[in-house]
Amino acid sequence: MRSRRRGAAPPRGYGPAFMPNRDRLHVDEDQDEDQGQDQEQGAEQPEDRADKRWLVLFSCWLLVTGATLGSFFLSEIMDLPPCSLCWYQRIFMFPLPIILLRGLFPFDVQVVRYALPIAAVGWGIALYHTLLQLGVIPETVAPCRQGVSCSSAQLELFGLVSIPMLSLLAFSAVVAALWILRRWSR
Repeated sequence: MRSRRRGAAPPRGYGPAFMPNRDRLHVDEDQDEDQGQDQEQGAEQPEDRADKRWLVLFSCWLLVTGATLGSFFLSEIMDLPPCSLCWYQRIFMFPLPIILLRGLFPFDVQVVRYALPIAAVGWGIALYHTLLQLGVIPETVAPCRQGVSCSSAQLELFGLVSIPMLSLLAFSAVVAALWILRRWSR
């Protein structure tokens, strides 16, 4: 086994599992001086960009996991039955924790290709549901004909924020973060 001299760059492929394509990020010894100058000038290194992208994806995963668990809490613990539009929002929220977790370990920014369209459709349904509850959209076009009404608020936090509005906020944050992540990876 060859020994490395102190301070030398690690061998290719070495590093945390979440770092993408460590071979591309390998710095040769003759580039060490240039790298030191770039860091002094504040230039962003590829490893820093990869760390930021991983943190954005991790934040998205935390958000959708919290939203999924919150949905289970509201329906199973608090016994609030979901309406039809809530079920459609769940259809688009529930796969996101699994998809985003798969993109985290090992880190794969291409997971945005799959997660962003799912989150965007969920955002559209949440927006429709919120506008329906606020009375902007008439109740006659609501898909809820039986069971729980889609236009009535079962729970309001602080007398203002309803469950569909929470869903809209969660989907909005995820879509925005995934959109930024998509722009950074170009």
